[in-house]
Amino acid sequence: MKPVVFTKLSVMMLLEYFIWGAWYVTMGTYMSEFLGATGTQIGAAYSALAIATIISPFFIGMIADRFFAAQKIMGVLHLIGAALLYLATVVNDNTTFYWIILVYSLLYMPTIALSNSIAFGQMTDPGKQFPWIRVFGTLGWIVAGVLISSLGLDKSAVTFKMAAIASLTLGLSSFILPNTPPKGKTTESALGTEAFVLFKDKPYLIFFIAAILVCIPLSFYYGFANVFLNEVGMSNVAFKMTFGQISEAVFILAIPFLFNQIGVKKMLLLGMTAWILRYVFFAYGNIDTSIWMLYAGIILHGICYDFFFVTGYMYTEKKAGDKIKNAAQGLFTFATYGVGMVIGTRFSRFTADYYPVDGAFQWQSSWMVPAYIAVAVLIYFILFFKEKKEIQAA
Repeated sequence: MKPVVFTKLSVMMLLEYFIWGAWYVTMGTYMSEFLGATGTQIGAAYSALAIATIISPFFIGMIADRFFAAQKIMGVLHLIGAALLYLATVVNDNTTFYWIILVYSLLYMPTIALSNSIAFGQMTDPGKQFPWIRVFGTLGWIVAGVLISSLGLDKSAVTFKMAAIASLTLGLSSFILPNTPPKGKTTESALGTEAFVLFKDKPYLIFFIAAILVCIPLSFYYGFANVFLNEVGMSNVAFKMTFGQISEAVFILAIPFLFNQIGVKKMLLLGMTAWILRYVFFAYGNIDTSIWMLYAGIILHGICYDFFFVTGYMYTEKKAGDKIKNAAQGLFTFATYGVGMVIGTRFSRFTADYYPVDGAFQWQSSWMVPAYIAVAVLIYFILFFKEKKEIQAA
């Protein structure tokens, strides 16, 4: 890969995840402070992202596969998205804010799959090259979190404006990204259902179901980790949670080596095992005698995310081939950030409502629920995932 191409793809990934990290983590605080939102309204806004993921990326991927260059679609989506992010800072009622976030999410979520497709399209050895590109996405999220924390912007509308500026920048720069033209121009299906052919591959179908189920534990982390760590007395939680992203950046660099050395199945199993350990640490850790468990639960994010989701994107790319790769990446995003997160968000909220005693969370009981779910997914995967031919990164 030429250095100029590597630079363009790296900047693309950095901005892609900087945008998300800049507004997503602090949205609940912003809604509470400036819009007087209730917990239900805040939950609805976060659910909008998952709902949009179900509706949007799969079909956008099919359009990219069938009609237009992926980088041009991504550019248009980010330019419109920039305007919506700015608009979100000037509305003063929760209903309007919710619809803005929903429409924005419909535009943003497809760009995750499109950015992966653009990157894969320029690689001669995706297994070795993709992690070095994707790590810049993790760095983008870290930069957003550290910048917001250091400037004290957690409760400010400036976070949305930062994301809007980054979205505008990425939207404009997308048009000079390497060309990723459509490759599958058949008219076999008006809806572009070619990616469904992956379900005929039993190992991929087993993996697809596991990806949905793993997002139930994931939603517990996104929804409750910050609240939990603050409640048990940890200081500077927002900053310390970036240790998880730093861990992600480190572990992602090990993926090319491990992908070939131990294989896809073992990597996915390691990822699922890390989910179990994370929640056991959170369940039994405390600020006085076992604070190391709390830090371990945060740092394990690198293995949890990289070894399952990043490996999953690579596995999907290998299974799909060139003609349906955009739709396939959209399908994987649909399964995880869409269906999985919708189920997970609802389940985690049910758990939170079920366990409180006298208005206080029973954290140990709450954290063991996603741990048990992760155990069940692990057992399911061990029993049913049988890949006849080991997938290689190179």
